[in-house]
Formats: sequence, C-alpha cells, structure tokens
Amino acid sequence: MSYLGVGVSPGNVPVYHGTNLKVIDRRVRVAELVLRCLICGLSVLAAVLVGTDTQIKEIFTIQKKARFTDMKALVFLVAANGITAAYSLVQGVRCVVGIVRGSVLFSKPLALAIFSGDQALAYLNVAAVGAAAQSAAFAKLGQTKLQWMVICNMYGKFCNQIGEGIAVSLLVSICMVGLSCISAFGLFRLYGSNKAKNNSGW
Repeated sequence: MSYLGVGVSPGNVPVYHGTNLKVIDRRVRVAELVLRCLICGLSVLAAVLVGTDTQIKEIFTIQKKARFTDMKALVFLVAANGITAAYSLVQGVRCVVGIVRGSVLFSKPLALAIFSGDQALAYLNVAAVGAAAQSAAFAKLGQTKLQWMVICNMYGKFCNQIGEGIAVSLLVSICMVGLSCISAFGLFRLYGSNKAKNNSGW
C-alpha cells in the first residue's frame, strides 16, 4: 500500500530511501566539493608562499640567502600542502563525477577509504602547521637560554611571507577538519541505514 506517494513496508514502516537519500547525498557532495576546491587552492597558495620565499642579506661583505629549506619544519609544511593539494584535486574530480551522474555513495569500503584519507590529511596538516608555527616563533622571538638569536630582525621580508604561508596553512587545517566531519557523516550514514533496516526486520 502507499499513501500520498510514500511507500509503506509490510511492517508498516515508511520507506523514504530513494529521493530523500539522493537529495541529502547531493547536498553533502556539493558542500564537500566546495571545501575540496577551497582546500586545493589554499594548499597551492601556502606552498607557493613558503616555497618561493627567499631573501638575501649581506653581512660584512658576505651574502647569506634565507630559504625555506633552512628550516626542516618549513620543508615539512610545503610537502604537506603539496600532498593535500594533489589529494583534494583527485577527490574533487570524484565529487564532480558523482554529482554529474547523480549516483549515491553506497560502498562502505570506499566511504571508509575517503574518511581515513581525510582524517590522515587533517592530522598531517595540523602537525605541519604546529611544527612550522613553533619554528617561526623561535625565529621571531629567539631563545636566549639556548643562545638562539632573533632571525626576523635581519630577514624581515622572509619572515613576513613565511607568516602568511603559515596563516593560509592554518585555514587549510581548519577546512580539513570540517571535511573530515563531512566524510564521517557519509560513512556513518551507511551504517545507520543498515541498522534501521535490521531493526525493521528487513
């Protein structure tokens, strides 16, 4: 039987999966696509800001060039942003294909793989930003007990651009955390639907 176009199972449990599930999945994928495109663009920007930052300082007729490779934490940050940009591009293409085809993600292994990848990238970005921020703090403030001098007094332009790159990377980390929540919703939605079917006896 059906009332007002809503199917009713033999156990008198309304069956809505179909249109509603596709609408929800489409909205989630649009939000996911927007975040992935934003993350991809910001990751590239952060990698370019940090990776191309150089400044030459002349000290007693000796030229010293500051580069991001002088700090391992900055190398880690550039690598993390590069990996995130490539990963987001691939996942963004997947989202576009899913939206165009109008398909719904029902594969648990694929949903789990996406969730695991997003979680790993979120942790990677948070770790990279934390390490870079700590190194930047030492360069900005120095450490008198360890006799580490303030580098940013000599390389002001270099430090400012590095700071901009770290700030953009922080935005990437925040977006990755939000994206992880979306992928978690996509994964647990599948388990929730199975639980509902089991409770209804189907």
